[in-house]
This record gives sequence, structure tokens and C-alpha cells, in this order.
Amino acid sequence: MKAVQELSVNKAVVLRFNKELMEDCNTEALEKLVADDFINHTAAGTVAKDRQGLMRFITLLHTGFSDFRVEIHEQVEEGDVVASRKTIYARHTGEIMGHAPTGKVVEFKVMDFVRLREGKYIEHWGQNNVMQVIGTL
Repeated sequence: MKAVQELSVNKAVVLRFNKELMEDCNTEALEKLVADDFINHTAAGTVAKDRQGLMRFITLLHTGFSDFRVEIHEQVEEGDVVASRKTIYARHTGEIMGHAPTGKVVEFKVMDFVRLREGKYIEHWGQNNVMQVIGTL
């Protein structure tokens, strides 16, 4: 992950989330970094908008992909919201949504807005190309 200078507490939580949950799929980090009343406003389809839905989505990605690396290009903080533009790099090493492993390295482009309270994620809005990338496997 790219180091970001002048880290506030909230930016540090977002970096930790990307390292421990997105890269490492560390389920123990979920309780430390995501509030019980978390709402994912942009959860796709039938994915639950709560904390458990978030973890199911991350776990699903890790069943189809390995070697995760998150590069945060920019972070902007305003009040209790941190916006990030990032790329997630991974290798397609497992079956996902009917796609057999190809070994391809993929790039997920992501823009996130996260509202935090007391060092935990409480709301998320975002845009990404995850489904587009999976469709090209």
C-alpha cells in the first residue's frame, strides 16, 4: 500500500481497513474497524447492506482471487468522511461466479466514501468495476 502523509485518525482507519480486510481478509479486523450499525449504501444486488454482508463480499473476492494488493492513490477527508481513490490488484486463482481460474492479474478500480465514528466505519458509498472485471475472465 502506498504511504499517505499527514494521516489523521480516520485516514489511518481506512488504510488499516484496506490492509487487514481487503488485502489480508482478516475476519477479526471486522469487529475492530466496522461498527455494528454499519450500512453499505452501495451493496450490489442481494448482498446485505450490513457488516456481515460486507465481510461476505470480501470473502467472496478472496475465494476467486489471491495476492491482493491495495494501492491508495488519493485520500481526502472532510469532517467524518474519508474519500479514497484506489486500485486493488489481485490474481484470479479460484473459481468465482462460474469463472474457472485463469491466473490473470486483474485491477479493480475503486472510489469510496466512508463515514467514520469513533474509529469505525459506519457508512459506505462507492463505485467500482469489480463485476466488469469478473465478466472479462
